[in-house]
Amino acid sequence: MNRGHTYREQIGAAGAGRAVLAHLCERFERAGPAEWQERISLGQVRLDDAPTAAEVRLRAGQWLSWDRPPWVEPPVPLDAAVLHEDELLLAVAKPRGLPTMPGGGLYLEHTLLSVVRRRAPEASPMHRLGRDTSGVVLFARTAEAARVVQAAFRARQVRKVYRALCAGHPALDAFSVAAPIGEVSHPLLGTVHAAAAGGRTASSRVRVLERRQGGGEPASALVEVEIETGRPHQIRIHLAHAGHPLVGDPLYGMGGVPLPGTRALPGDPGYLLHALRLELDHPVDGRRLVVECAPPPALRAPGDRRG
Repeated sequence: MNRGHTYREQIGAAGAGRAVLAHLCERFERAGPAEWQERISLGQVRLDDAPTAAEVRLRAGQWLSWDRPPWVEPPVPLDAAVLHEDELLLAVAKPRGLPTMPGGGLYLEHTLLSVVRRRAPEASPMHRLGRDTSGVVLFARTAEAARVVQAAFRARQVRKVYRALCAGHPALDAFSVAAPIGEVSHPLLGTVHAAAAGGRTASSRVRVLERRQGGGEPASALVEVEIETGRPHQIRIHLAHAGHPLVGDPLYGMGGVPLPGTRALPGDPGYLLHALRLELDHPVDGRRLVVECAPPPALRAPGDRRG
């Protein structure tokens, strides 16, 4: 049981003109209209920090907030092995199933951030992984270290290498994907990131490590992916755009867009994706820091050392 939380959301173009009650019901459908109406009546929902009413129409730029009483969070793996630690940086191995940050209306204290801050209260994440993605996550322990590392991420000076299991056998042993990533419509969230012609530039390099087939299982391939940009869900989108969506991905299908008729959310589980390696110059002396996290058994390549 956590201590409850106050959610704050700035209204964007998609929510402008929508009534408060309708917006809350669509964005947070785990609570029904009657529950939202009760919260509004009790003054637990505020618009620009003032109590509001169910029928009030939202405007872009306004802040909508609501108080949620304590709740029982779903069980998740609450461990994170330390991969590197010094006075400025902390890198840990995020297990599959553990959210990096609070979000989605379910997780507040059952997150990697909470786990790490029990060890290092000053730590701040420099990037994030999807809930069902495992592997290396880097934290900064001072504001100056965070500034330097964030600048390196923006300048694309941080090397990020992943392992994934994708459907089918790619025709080439190595290829690149440069599909732009933007927002497309989604029946529950309004929009989600996907391959979109007018989106932001994105670049991924893919290398096939092993082509798999047998035992009645569909063809799949173990691939290593290096991303030069860090767009949301980039690897899932780019491999799907290339015709090889991640095995078990409930959201992204061929072309790098949501599957037809899907109501899956970006955080829903099913796929296999692992942040294998992170490389960057250390903020103090510039030495090259390489942090690796051993992949789970299903993502091991024939040449990997068994541990």
